[in-house]
Amino acid sequence: MNHWKHLLLPLAFWITGSLVDCLGLPPVSAHTADPEVTAPSQQVRPEIQPGLMIRPMSGGTNLPAPTVSTNVTTTISGLIVRTTVSQTFHNPSSEWAEGIYVFPLPEHAAVDHLRMRIGERVIEGIIQERAEAKNTYEQAKHKGQRASLLEQERPNMFTASVANLAPGEPVIVDIEYQDTVRYDQGRFSIRFPMVVGPRYIPGTPLSPLEEQTQKNGLGWALNTNRVPDASRITPPVQHPNQGPINPLSLHIDLAPGFLIDRVESPTHPIQIEANSPGATHITLADGSTFADRDFELIWTPQASHQAQTQLFLEEHDGETYGMLFFLPPQLRTTGPGDIAREVIFVIDTSGSMAGASIIQAKAALNLAVSRLTPNDRFNIIQFNSVTKQLFPQARAVDPRSIQRALSYVEALQAEGGTEMLPAVVQALAHQKEQATLRQVIFMTDGLIGNEEELFGTIRRLLGSTRFFTVGIGSAPNGHFMRKAALHGRGTFTYIGTAREVQDKMHRLFVKLEQPAFLDLALQVPEDVQWDLLPTPLPDVYAGEPLMVTFRTATPPAQFTISGRHGMVPWNTVLPVASGLPRQGIAVHWARQKISRLMDQHSALLQPGTSNQQTELRQAVIDVALRHHLVSRYTSLVAVETTPARPEQQPLQSHAMKTNLPHGMQYEAIFGWPQTATPATLYLLLGTVMLWMGWLGLRQHSARP
Repeated sequence: MNHWKHLLLPLAFWITGSLVDCLGLPPVSAHTADPEVTAPSQQVRPEIQPGLMIRPMSGGTNLPAPTVSTNVTTTISGLIVRTTVSQTFHNPSSEWAEGIYVFPLPEHAAVDHLRMRIGERVIEGIIQERAEAKNTYEQAKHKGQRASLLEQERPNMFTASVANLAPGEPVIVDIEYQDTVRYDQGRFSIRFPMVVGPRYIPGTPLSPLEEQTQKNGLGWALNTNRVPDASRITPPVQHPNQGPINPLSLHIDLAPGFLIDRVESPTHPIQIEANSPGATHITLADGSTFADRDFELIWTPQASHQAQTQLFLEEHDGETYGMLFFLPPQLRTTGPGDIAREVIFVIDTSGSMAGASIIQAKAALNLAVSRLTPNDRFNIIQFNSVTKQLFPQARAVDPRSIQRALSYVEALQAEGGTEMLPAVVQALAHQKEQATLRQVIFMTDGLIGNEEELFGTIRRLLGSTRFFTVGIGSAPNGHFMRKAALHGRGTFTYIGTAREVQDKMHRLFVKLEQPAFLDLALQVPEDVQWDLLPTPLPDVYAGEPLMVTFRTATPPAQFTISGRHGMVPWNTVLPVASGLPRQGIAVHWARQKISRLMDQHSALLQPGTSNQQTELRQAVIDVALRHHLVSRYTSLVAVETTPARPEQQPLQSHAMKTNLPHGMQYEAIFGWPQTATPATLYLLLGTVMLWMGWLGLRQHSARP
């Protein structure tokens, strides 16, 4: 009978989910209306919640799934970061297996190498268009050949598939990528994400016909009209009661090119060894950890070595590639409180924020509200399954409004889904034509599946507003944080622990309260043809550098950088002869080029633009193939020539589990019931269907 229960329970959920969809039953909401809420201009009805298990876990239900352990080796040379992620797949079962593992990488990672190691044999991966690479992998899997495939789901999320894992045999997959360091107010840093947090999946499930056109995965969510690849970005999650999985070790060689005053990690205990005056070796203090939170490393140069300008050059295929790091001068023309601002704070109060994240977010919001001045106007918006706001319109700062805001923040609780779109629409509404500087401070973990929908909305509604993101929690969605701030002409901040709130928010306040460097331009002689990225140049805030890359066949003798700081114009001239040779600049440019082309492609997702979309897609493929990079349309695949699995031996496919990000509450995301979904009704109908199935089986068994 237990065997039949395992079969009937997923079937019951599928039947009842389909039944409710067919009946058109409305979602259930536990929220009541706030008398001072202005309804958002666009209401979005959430159809699927992460807590609704309407898709059974796939593959290998009766056999132990493969395990994965990871070793990360990073070399930092100046501004360039080179990392090898070695994933060891081990099959603990007695059957041949395929392991499918969804994992994160930094949002700007340029992934350019894949190697598969079986014993002493090493198979180098090749770059192919995504469909071709998938076909290469599937054919090898069918023939019994060991094979590995690396696909990009998001710029910061990848899927590694390893076919034909022999019982008890380890296979190591090496993934190499390149990135750059971040500089902010005198400190350099890198961030290495370790776990994909559970994504909120809005929308209506695709019909069977629509489903056939999508790339289906083994995740817990169904593909929807708003997240058509949901099944590929929702790996199964290990319940914390079952203990942590996926151990990870980390080794970093830091050679920044200057003397260091301090090296620290706010996220993990580390061990620091000085190998030489210019090089430092960093490891985890305990040797390893479990992949359940992002790792951040911060290093501060000695005062005499503060960065100002660095130019790196590389010759590649007859062309010159360059990367410019330029820190604008400090030209403060105003003091704190001198600029009249309208500040809209948006806080995510969805279920994924329950636990440590909501505590950090509320502390950050309290600090931000307390920092407001009498020249400011402000409002607070919270969102989960519904969107609410404190005041109907932005209100002047006075003791009464501040006290009301602090009381409002104190009462916030995390529950429900992550319906972010109405909150973004609400935050960018009510813009007036006036001199007031308007800033949106968006606090969230960003764990959503419909990022492109949000980016398009920000681009469309931004106006003169500046959109700043604050990533909350141990594993925020870095791709959303960085790209939303880029489209919003703002900047992004990460707060991973409660200890960081004071310092990180203070650094954000410095940016918010000072004029940015605006209308930046990088000029060269008219006869010089070059491809400059990003274009247009972004606003640069206090303590942040201008970082650009370019490609040209004829490098100019000098650059002229111009712009204005508040109302003060300024410019400076930089000679190209000061550039230092450095490998990896061409790869960095190619990654930025692909990102730019993908932004243009996303902006064209409307009727009548299919030809332009096709051209942009091909442009992405051309750049990715030329520079050996994984992208949305290209993948890396490695295949062992000799078959390993005998034809008569079956192959079990497994979606490998991930940890729940540290500090999250499992029941708040996957528990019953969930708000804004018919979860209780689904459970009731599922129970009835299960009982009916059990009764039918019993009657059938009782027949002579």
